[in-house]
Amino acid sequence: MKQTRFRRCGFIRTLFTRKIKSVRMNPHLPESGCVPLFLAALLVAGTLTSCGGSGGSESHAEPAAGHGDESGHTEEAARTTIAAKIAQDAGIRVAPAAAGVIADEHEVQGLLTPVEGRVAKAMARFPGPIRSLRADVGDRVRAGQPLAVIESNLSLTAYTVSAPISGMVLSRGASVGAVAGEGMALYEIADLSQLWVDLHIFGADAQHIAAGVPVLVTRMSDGVTAQTVLERVLPGTATASQSTVARATIENKDGLWRPGSAVKARVTVDRQPAALVVPLSALQTAVEEDAVYVREGEVYTARPVKIGRRDAERAEIVSGLKAGEQVVVQQSFLVKADIEKSTAAHEH
Repeated sequence: MKQTRFRRCGFIRTLFTRKIKSVRMNPHLPESGCVPLFLAALLVAGTLTSCGGSGGSESHAEPAAGHGDESGHTEEAARTTIAAKIAQDAGIRVAPAAAGVIADEHEVQGLLTPVEGRVAKAMARFPGPIRSLRADVGDRVRAGQPLAVIESNLSLTAYTVSAPISGMVLSRGASVGAVAGEGMALYEIADLSQLWVDLHIFGADAQHIAAGVPVLVTRMSDGVTAQTVLERVLPGTATASQSTVARATIENKDGLWRPGSAVKARVTVDRQPAALVVPLSALQTAVEEDAVYVREGEVYTARPVKIGRRDAERAEIVSGLKAGEQVVVQQSFLVKADIEKSTAAHEH
């Protein structure tokens, strides 16, 4: 009887234990965070107490009845029962297994650079002392906007230097009072509304990458992504890294893609159909086998599967699963933990 009560609400205990551990391991949690945690503990304690009584439990786990095969071995399908409300609150989500596409993808590194032809310099036309400078690095300027006033040594009159293009000031190479030489660059301005992404491809990967394939670029600072297409593979080799350079262009709508920044990119060189795929988040390891968890009603059963091809997001299922079966695609580790805990209780 005691063992039966232990198995009841095993999922609640599992979820609560994981929450406690996550709080204990978080040194940044403010003291005020302990108050809702204490209240949650009281609530769970009350729930577990009610589960230990004679009433029915909302979630319990149990192994399926064993059956013998032709070789005389006994097999048991590990499973658990989780009430719909508990599963919903825990974030457990399911989706039907279905056909999909497996991509042949290459992970590469890259560097952001201004687009050639969108960088210009505001230059002194005649030599003379600089009387004023009207922009600083980081300022946005428009084409024709006055940037500097210089007194010409030739005519002894002042003339204005204007911005040649609209964009952002990248550098300022002068100071008030200094003498500007003829052709001296006072400002460098760039239109950063678009940027080049120069991707460095190493070794044999360069043979598989060609212009026209899709590229997903990821900003390292915050994980924001931009989808684009590879425009060209440059004919030369980067001297320092001995890599092949492939180039794409991205839109810089938020202005946070910065020239000189390193980025990650995923280049998709091929896409092949697969009869049955699941997200990688659905996969777990159960008894040293790849497995997914299939839901039927409120019962979740561990299903060993054979995996074929995979990419960064999904895996092909070769056997062990049928199209249309409801597979846990989010929080599958919670279902696994509940089954393992109940199995351990059953063995003891």
